[in-house]
Amino acid sequence: MDTKENYAVIGSGSWATALVKILQNNVDCVNWWVRESEVKEGVEKYHHNPLYLSSVELDSQKLNISNDIYEIINNATCLIFAIPAAFMYDALSELPKEIFKNKKIFSATKGIIPSHNLIIADFFNQNFGIPFQYIGIISGPSHAEEIALEKLTYLTVASQNNELAEFMADCLRCRYVKTSTSDDIYGTEYAAVLKNIYAIAAGVCKGLGYGDNFLAVLISNALQEMEKFIENVHPINRELTNSVYLGDLMVTAYSQFSRNRTFGTMIGSGYSVKSAQLEMKMIAEGYYAANCIHIINEKYQVEMPIMDAMYNILYENISPFIEIKILSDRMK
Repeated sequence: MDTKENYAVIGSGSWATALVKILQNNVDCVNWWVRESEVKEGVEKYHHNPLYLSSVELDSQKLNISNDIYEIINNATCLIFAIPAAFMYDALSELPKEIFKNKKIFSATKGIIPSHNLIIADFFNQNFGIPFQYIGIISGPSHAEEIALEKLTYLTVASQNNELAEFMADCLRCRYVKTSTSDDIYGTEYAAVLKNIYAIAAGVCKGLGYGDNFLAVLISNALQEMEKFIENVHPINRELTNSVYLGDLMVTAYSQFSRNRTFGTMIGSGYSVKSAQLEMKMIAEGYYAANCIHIINEKYQVEMPIMDAMYNILYENISPFIEIKILSDRMK
């Protein structure tokens, strides 16, 4: 790892907090942009993020925390973005393109930009002119809550630039985090987007009273659906049984920490979409992703019955009971 780098985490939620915790094992100082003044004050005074992962103790002596996103990005050479995809464009829209020049850009955001229907790597490339050789993706399977508890976690860093991927893998590797690398940024990102939609589906089924037997079939079919879509979007030699694809799908669909599964469970239990969103404190990325993938798939025309069912439930106000009954008759 290059100790001359200046590292920055952009975002104030659970995943951003977990990334700061990981980086503090390996680097002397982490620059951290947080949107809420309450978070900045809480970290500075009490060494905890008062809103997210509040049990995690942070070393404030190794932090430069600020509510000024320009200051943090301008002073760093290596940026890790952990802003929800739904808010990414608004957070960065007023920044000059020049501020990102020659910086290493990593996305830990498992979502898609709703206003552009772009995965994060394409968003940075097309909107800020950042070459793909400077872009990396950090993916799971992982939940921030387990990293907070220092439970063994495996992360994958994907980039078309293997040296860049190895650089970040080294930055994140510690006693409770093992890392590997990949050159499949498109498969990694789209798998992370789709697994959130499928986790909502798993939650809807749970809310409707379906059991584990059905859920196993649902996730098996979801993996096949994911494979067909990704193969159409970016056909390369990949193995979707690897942990960055299948593992991330499983942990998001089954875990108690999954916000997308929780959101789906509320929908299946009778909540409206809006009431479920209001009650949840965190963003369910799969909600926005369902609309984006629906639009993207108008070009590719991949048969995606699970994704289509979630789109119909979330955006067409179709009964979850009816949609899942129709879906169950199609699965094998």
